[in-house]
Amino acid sequence: MLLNLQDVSSFYGNTRILRNVTMGVAKGSCLCVLGRNGVGKTTLVKTIMGLTDKIEGEIHLDGADLSASRTDERAKCGIGYIPQGRQILGKFTVRENILLGTFARADESTTIPDICLELFPYLKENLNRRAGLLSGGQQQQLAIARALAVNPQILLLDEPTEGIQPNIVAEIGETLKMLNKELGITLVLTEQHIKVARKLGDEFVMMDNGRVVDSGPIAELTDDVVERHMTV
Repeated sequence: MLLNLQDVSSFYGNTRILRNVTMGVAKGSCLCVLGRNGVGKTTLVKTIMGLTDKIEGEIHLDGADLSASRTDERAKCGIGYIPQGRQILGKFTVRENILLGTFARADESTTIPDICLELFPYLKENLNRRAGLLSGGQQQQLAIARALAVNPQILLLDEPTEGIQPNIVAEIGETLKMLNKELGITLVLTEQHIKVARKLGDEFVMMDNGRVVDSGPIAELTDDVVERHMTV
């Protein structure tokens, strides 16, 4: 396994959100994290990235223990992160937003990697455009490009299709599939769209109340499982 969580709990202040989560992600695979709103999906990826107030348990990436590592140290180990809502800096240009990702590179390169612009021709043609003027879908492309600038071996994507028009959802889905299947970048993505999860995922975990309540190959993500754990 590339990424391993062993008995991980995570806190905001004194409030425990994740509860004794144990899971693994195989190298080169795509893991979809599913569940209703508010069950801990976002907290899971933030915990892997070191963005909660306190973490208990063990987190290993490619054999390295990251449990006590800072967020920037985790990034330099090869974790790219695309947060929910994208968190693009609107007053910065497209170029400046992508370059922010290079600050976390282990090799200290400050050049935009070719892949960032090859994947997204619009960004290549609009490097000097203010990011706040981009559409939601274009901003998601920019968020992915910024994360790729880290030169990651694993990408954490929190609701990558949220609030994006359907044709752009399909486009982003194809991009993620290419990153995963052709370039071998491991993906962990939280997702509400079951169709997207079934198309991209190799494995799934279903969360409820901060715990993993079901998991397995994506073929086992049946309508019954979805109805049991995601129907309000």
